[in-house]
Amino acid sequence: MSTDHNPGEAEEEGGAPSPHGVVPTPVSVSRVRREMAGVVTLELTPASAFGFVPGQFNMLYMFGLGEVAISLSGAPAEENRVVHTVRAVGAVTQAITRLRRNDVVGVRGPYGSYWPVLESEGNDVVIVAGGIGLAPLRPVIYRVLAHRQRYGRVVVLYGARGPADILYRRELEAWQRRLDVDIMVTVDHAAADWRGNVGVVPALIGRAPIDPDHTVAMVCGPEIMMRFTIEALRQRGLVTDRIFLSMERNMKCAIGFCGHCQFGPAFVCRDGPVFRFDRIAPFFNIREI
Repeated sequence: MSTDHNPGEAEEEGGAPSPHGVVPTPVSVSRVRREMAGVVTLELTPASAFGFVPGQFNMLYMFGLGEVAISLSGAPAEENRVVHTVRAVGAVTQAITRLRRNDVVGVRGPYGSYWPVLESEGNDVVIVAGGIGLAPLRPVIYRVLAHRQRYGRVVVLYGARGPADILYRRELEAWQRRLDVDIMVTVDHAAADWRGNVGVVPALIGRAPIDPDHTVAMVCGPEIMMRFTIEALRQRGLVTDRIFLSMERNMKCAIGFCGHCQFGPAFVCRDGPVFRFDRIAPFFNIREI
């Protein structure tokens, strides 16, 4: 893998798609899936083919309320649908999670940088996700498994608060049945009938099969979880230019104009959300204002 990768530069196979504009396009909801309390996955049907690369996001607009940045969580190869997993945390996302089939939501995008999926070919891939942080990484898993022969060992480490909070449970179970990927799931706490791991997801890194010289790590989740994950990966020998993470600072405009998501010298919406860790390490411990 080239360590000179700069997320956001043009990829192979057509490059990262350009945003369609700054005016939201009305798009119909074709399917709503309730993942857990307060979390839904929406499938939208665009009027024309919609391309994106793993790691990018759209701005979803609720008419009369406002808009919010939401990562794309579907399969990049499926250009006839747009998939977003949304957690209700504010007025706009609460309204989005109440949408039903045939309702309309405004969409503009895709925006942002991307995970180094193509650049990681020939390497082992370690994916570490916490909570709803699995959503921005699911397109990576889809792409890697669709081209499984191009990668070495594939490891997915996922943590949730409890068994009821596990995102994409059926898919995780299906991936666990595969012989060509290592899936480890843990929860922070559980009742006596839980038969899986208990503990925080960074604790799984010490048990995971990792060859630091041939591994690329991609991390997404709460910032405190990512801090401990990066520390654990470095203890396993990974250098910082082989660790990538997605920042979820509060984005408003998606084009680096309003300055709301400034992160050191960068803007998360324009220069991120995916960053190579060595490039943001000096600013990573600065909490969002």
